[in-house]
Amino acid sequence: MTDPIHIVGGGLAGSEAAWQIAEGGGRVVLHEMRPQRATEAHHTEGLAELVCSNSFRSDDANGNAVGLLHQEMRRLGSLIMRAADANQVPAGGALAVDREAFSQAVTAALEAHPNVTIVREEVAGLPPEEWGPTILATGPLTSPALAEAVAALTGKDSLAFFDAIAPIVHRDSIDMGKAWFQSRYDKAGPGGTGADYLNCPMDRAQYDAFIAALIAGEKTSFKEWEATTPYFDGCLPIEVMAERGPETLRHGPMKPVGLTNPHDPTVKPCAIVQLRQDNALGTLFNMVGFQTKLRHAEQVRIFRTIPGLENAEFARLGGLHRNTYLDSPRLLDATLRLKARPSLRFAGQITGCEGYVESAAVGLMAGRYALAETAGERLAPLPPTTALGALIAHITGGHVEAGAEAESNAPRSFQPMNVNFGLFPPLERMPRNETGKRLRGPEKAALKKRALTDRARADLAAWLGDDEAPLRAAE
Repeated sequence: MTDPIHIVGGGLAGSEAAWQIAEGGGRVVLHEMRPQRATEAHHTEGLAELVCSNSFRSDDANGNAVGLLHQEMRRLGSLIMRAADANQVPAGGALAVDREAFSQAVTAALEAHPNVTIVREEVAGLPPEEWGPTILATGPLTSPALAEAVAALTGKDSLAFFDAIAPIVHRDSIDMGKAWFQSRYDKAGPGGTGADYLNCPMDRAQYDAFIAALIAGEKTSFKEWEATTPYFDGCLPIEVMAERGPETLRHGPMKPVGLTNPHDPTVKPCAIVQLRQDNALGTLFNMVGFQTKLRHAEQVRIFRTIPGLENAEFARLGGLHRNTYLDSPRLLDATLRLKARPSLRFAGQITGCEGYVESAAVGLMAGRYALAETAGERLAPLPPTTALGALIAHITGGHVEAGAEAESNAPRSFQPMNVNFGLFPPLERMPRNETGKRLRGPEKAALKKRALTDRARADLAAWLGDDEAPLRAAE
C-alpha cells in the first residue's frame, strides 16, 4: 500500500483504528484538532484522553460481557488495552487506569510508529474525496460543521443525548476518621487488593438531607434547542436519579451492601458514597456514579455534606456535555461504511456504542475493515456470538423497525448501548449441572454467562484461524 488511510479524530476509537492499520502494514494519517481547537470536555492535547470516568469496567472475561470484550481486544493486539493494562490502578473487580499516564502511553506509541503521521488540525466538514478511504472517529463531541455535513450528505438528522461527568477529589482532603478503604465484598480485581475504594457512610438523616439538597440544588440550564435531548440511561446525573425517587440512589451507586464501616462496625449505614482511585500516585479519587449537572458552587456545597468530604478539595468538578451519534442501522453497512459515500467509515461513540472499551473496539474493527479493503481483501464477518461481533451487529442492524404506518410519528428505536449479553444470540441449549439437572437462580445465571463466554472464545479462535490471522479473503 502506498496511499495512506486517513483517520479523523484521535480519541480511543481513532487511536485504536490507527494502531490496527499501522501494525497491519498500512500507512495512516491521523487528524486531531486538539490543541488547535478545544472541546467542551477535553483538558489536554493527548490522544485517547479519558474525559469521564477512568474505569474500563469489569475485567471478568467469564461472567461479564465487557470483560469478554477486553479479552477479545487483547487477543487482537489492541493498543488501548495494552496501555490500560500497563497503567492500571486498583479498582476492585474493574480495570481502571491512571488517565494521564494512559493517554501518554497511547500518544507515545502512535507518535513512535513509522507508519503513523499525526496532523494537528481541524477537519471542518466532510473529508475531501481525494483522501480516499477515511475513518471518521470524531466521537460524541463531533464539531457542528462536520455533523451538519454528514446530515446533509445522508438526509438524516444525527441523534444526540446528554452525558455527565463526575467530580474528582484530592485524596489528602478526605477525612479518614470517617472514610475507609474497602471493595464491595472485599473483591480484589486486576491490580487491586480488595480494599480499593474509599467509602463514606451516611445515616438516614444525612441521606435524606442529601437527597433534598440534590433535588433543590441549582442546575446547569439547557439552551432552547437542547430541551428535548435525552440523557443516556447508563450515565444519569445523580440529581436526576434522586428525582426519580428518594430511595433510588441507595439502591444504585450509593447502595450500602458488601461493606462494613470499621469506625462503627455494629451500625449498618443507610447509604455509602464510594470514590475510586483516579491516578497511579493515588492522590486523586473520583466519585463513583456522581456524574452531575449541578452548578459548580452547588457541587462543592452539597458534596461537602457527605461524611468524610466536609473539607474536600476538588481537582475537577462535574459537568455535562452533549453527545452526538448516528442513526447507524440506517446509515452504515455491515463494515461501518457510510452507505451514501462508501469511502467513509465511522468508528467509536458516534456510531451509537457507549463506553470507552466499546468505542475502542469499534475503532479496532473499523481499522481492520479499512486495511483489508485497501489490500483488495474482504474481512470474514465476525461471529455474532463474540463480544466484538455482537457489538458491531447492534450498531449496524440491532434495532426494531417501527411499522411503516407509524414511521413518521414513532420514536427511533436505535439507542446508544454498552456491550451486554442481551446483544448475543441465545444459546442453543441452556446449561445444566453435572447431573444433567436444569438450574435456577444465580447458579443458572452464572453457568449461562460462562457458556456464552466459552462459545465466544471458541468462535473467535475459529475466526482467527490457526495462525491467528483474521484477514481471510471471502469466497
